Amino acid sequence: MYDGTAGGPRPPLTAVPRREATGYPTVARAVAAARRLARLRPERCRLREVGRSRAGRPLVVLSVDEGERAVLVVGGPHPNEPVGVASALRLAERVLELPPRPGVAWHVLLCLDPDGAALNEGWLGGPLTAARHYEHFFRPSFDEQPELLPPPDGGRPPLPESLALTGLIDELRPVLQCSLHGVDFGGAFVQLTRPVAGLPERFARSVACGGIPLDVDSYDAVGWDRPAPGAYVMPTPGAGSLVLPDRPEHSTWSHAARYGGVTAVLEVPMWAVEEVRDGGQHPQAGAAVRAAAATLGARVEVLGGLLPLVPAHAGTAYGPLLRATEFNLRVCPLLVDELRTGWCAAPLSVSRVTTARIVAERLPLRIASMLLRLLADTGGPAVEAARAQARAVVAAGLVGLDRLGARWVPVETQVAHQARAVLTAADCVLSG
Repeated sequence: MYDGTAGGPRPPLTAVPRREATGYPTVARAVAAARRLARLRPERCRLREVGRSRAGRPLVVLSVDEGERAVLVVGGPHPNEPVGVASALRLAERVLELPPRPGVAWHVLLCLDPDGAALNEGWLGGPLTAARHYEHFFRPSFDEQPELLPPPDGGRPPLPESLALTGLIDELRPVLQCSLHGVDFGGAFVQLTRPVAGLPERFARSVACGGIPLDVDSYDAVGWDRPAPGAYVMPTPGAGSLVLPDRPEHSTWSHAARYGGVTAVLEVPMWAVEEVRDGGQHPQAGAAVRAAAATLGARVEVLGGLLPLVPAHAGTAYGPLLRATEFNLRVCPLLVDELRTGWCAAPLSVSRVTTARIVAERLPLRIASMLLRLLADTGGPAVEAARAQARAVVAAGLVGLDRLGARWVPVETQVAHQARAVLTAADCVLSG
């Protein structure tokens, strides 16, 4: 029977995976589990609220042990990446299984964006299929992602979640901050605010231990320094891809640097695509990139024509969904231009081309899925036709990703790797 690892027969994305012993916890379940840990181990654990979300949900930190050298772990920074909440909780459990490290304190923020997580929780209660994932999909625009701070000259105040996190960093002055992310399709990789000796090699061994591909030339880190395969160092302002914020020095990732700390953004896939591990030159990169750009451009053009059919009440009830949809529709044409003008004539690796193909399939799929949610409470022939067009884009995206060989990575495998990666990063930093 297929077990989710490399080597077995791969079921299509439309297949229902076998039930897992453990799935992703909701934020409420994670907080309840943290409360139990604090009650069971009061000599080592403390639980506290460090702020409230925009909708008034608590931001909860579980601290384990005490010491001057703090490790801060941030779970749930992106709501469509539920592995971060699960891994944050697992990390706390793992630390409690180990003897205290003299002078070291662990602080686990269970979920940075509980409001966004609430808009994705419909997926967590059923079979973890790709179709159901996108049926309940939400990912906020850059302006509403708590880890990304507004530029000082932007005139926009930080989000309350951002202020809670920067306040925590100011208080703890962590030597290491680990941000727990997940990619829906692709491979595992780590992004650093500065190089950490020994971490890339040990991170790669953890990835291999889980049977997960290492993303050696990620689209999410175009233009970044690569000290080793699968490891990337954040760039100077203006470098990199349009898909990334262009001023990472103003993110919460870089906030710890003012105290000498380093941040590791740890990515793990839900569905693995093996070709992201191939750093060799792609034999037909130009043709593949042009095809990806054409796919992205054509599907986004269709979806842009559906936006006017979203009723006004949807924007009131589901404002974050509408703003995220509008944001992606604005950004995608820029990405199409970037692919056509900057990539088609360049020699590219198989990994880079594969991640570009993933982006071209994934972004319209996300937009179409959020549009379907926004159109769910209205009717009429025009809306029915729009829903049919959006469903066709979803179906095409799933087929395209299936053709890339995407295979499900069991939740336990994702979480085990991410917890190992945090412990590895901490060991590298604390022993350095």
